[in-house]
Amino acid sequence: MVEQLGAAVASAVAGPPFRAEIVGSLLRPRILKETAAEIALGKADASARHKVLEQEIARVVGQQEALGFKVASDGEFARSSWFGFFFEGLDGFRLGPSLFRFRNPTGEDFGWPTCVASGTIRRRSPIVLAEYERLAKATRTALPKATIPTPSAFHFFRFTQPFELAVYTQERYFDDLVAVYRSEIADLAAAGCRYLQFDEVPLAMLCDPLVREQAKTHGGDPDALLDLYIDVMRRILDNRPPDLTVGLHLCRGNFRSRWMAAGGYEPVAARLFNDIPVDAFFLEYDSDRAGDFAPLRHVPKARRVVLGLVSTKTAALESRATLSRRIDEAARFVDLDRLALSTQCGFASVAGGNLLDEKAQWAKLERVAETARAVWGTT
Repeated sequence: MVEQLGAAVASAVAGPPFRAEIVGSLLRPRILKETAAEIALGKADASARHKVLEQEIARVVGQQEALGFKVASDGEFARSSWFGFFFEGLDGFRLGPSLFRFRNPTGEDFGWPTCVASGTIRRRSPIVLAEYERLAKATRTALPKATIPTPSAFHFFRFTQPFELAVYTQERYFDDLVAVYRSEIADLAAAGCRYLQFDEVPLAMLCDPLVREQAKTHGGDPDALLDLYIDVMRRILDNRPPDLTVGLHLCRGNFRSRWMAAGGYEPVAARLFNDIPVDAFFLEYDSDRAGDFAPLRHVPKARRVVLGLVSTKTAALESRATLSRRIDEAARFVDLDRLALSTQCGFASVAGGNLLDEKAQWAKLERVAETARAVWGTT
């Protein structure tokens, strides 16, 4: 149905989000991994990595533009992970075990380390700026998009002890984090960044009844955590540059094709969609773990939704007919003209990447672009 209606109801989007969207990370190229290994062995110096980074980012940006995307990502090629790179750029953190574990389809679970504040948080220098400038240099026709983790990631995974009590109270802890984020946004905006995406995992995890019970077991209140994280985001985005488009991407975990949570958006939807001052929501919807589209009824008219219908966790390629049908289902709750399409997450939230190859990755991105053209008449 939407493919028949697309030409009639859709119009070209003047600014982001676009009909076909890129979420962020791409599988790391072999040459980038080999160069890192050579540097570690002393066979090459750091300048070799910068040269390869520029070369490979230019290559993948060119591929995105050739597919028709109006937005481009650098693939997060310079990062250790979607989140780790950010606290690695700050003083004051050490590693500690997360309270939550990843799961896979066979029922196994996997622990992982997260950050703990053991000293005063200090921003040594801009963290994302060099990435953005390198990406902007590589783009020709697409708008460069910067991505950063949300501040909730610094708290939720160890919400019983995200900082050492001798160093911080919760109020001071978030005061310092808010200052870091405001400085990051100011530097990006000054460099010309007009499109910024926050990557949010904890709020999506709070949709999971099991996670909510686990939080209660540790003495937490899931609704109070939701209030806290929304308040911190509001503080960060207060007085943001008026020409900066901000998106919020929700993910239930994306590590080597594994996940941390399941459950539809209903437990957080009303507050999530109405109280966080962003322009668009990038929502994971590639599997039954994300629930149905009914929570989208809470999205206000002024905000848009990017449907993450294409999975980055598996090589199986979604059919255009299936994607069109699911967009049609979502359009019962959000007008088609306020919808867009993307993968549910990046392909490599950690440097190791998900369990598919680059050929499958580009086939999926091509499917996003061609489905957008079929449904809306444009990417």
